[in-house]
Amino acid sequence: MMSWVLLLMTAAAILCALGTGNAGALTGALADGASGAAKLCLTLCGMICLWTGVMEVMRRAGLADKLSKLLAPILRRLFPEADAPTMNALSVNVSANLLGLGNAATPMGLLAAKGLAKYGATAGDGFILLVVINTASLQLIPVTIATVRAAAGAASPFDIMPHVWMASAASMTAAILSAKLFAARKTPGTER
Repeated sequence: MMSWVLLLMTAAAILCALGTGNAGALTGALADGASGAAKLCLTLCGMICLWTGVMEVMRRAGLADKLSKLLAPILRRLFPEADAPTMNALSVNVSANLLGLGNAATPMGLLAAKGLAKYGATAGDGFILLVVINTASLQLIPVTIATVRAAAGAASPFDIMPHVWMASAASMTAAILSAKLFAARKTPGTER
């Protein structure tokens, strides 16, 4: 569906540019847009490689296990059904999200989801809570956003941190409360 939307928007832009006599401006905008997109992709790839490497160094140095123990009381309350390997994957996933590294968090999130998966065709409450937490993504250091801002020429790409903290704390709180509320309101006799 999105392919059709993008195709229609592109066709409309070309027709408007041709109809208004701005074909030269359209050509320049296309070249500038392609150049900016390539620069942004390279910047993001470099940042993702750097922080994924940092996460791997943390894992090999044993910091992931220490972080797991630090986050265990909170995560154990949220995910009482999780076993030790799942809890470790959850803690690394949450720590990567805290650093604003959603891409580095994904592999551990998938491992945690596999550990939280229940038998049957429907997702359990723990699995749903994991998806909600990853979607809300509490961030202490918004690395990806700061990288995009730096690539766009922001003089101080991290000056948005207080706003990110407030917005992500509010979204995380609302997400967890909503997931817990809906889990508590299950109809008796239904499987989750």
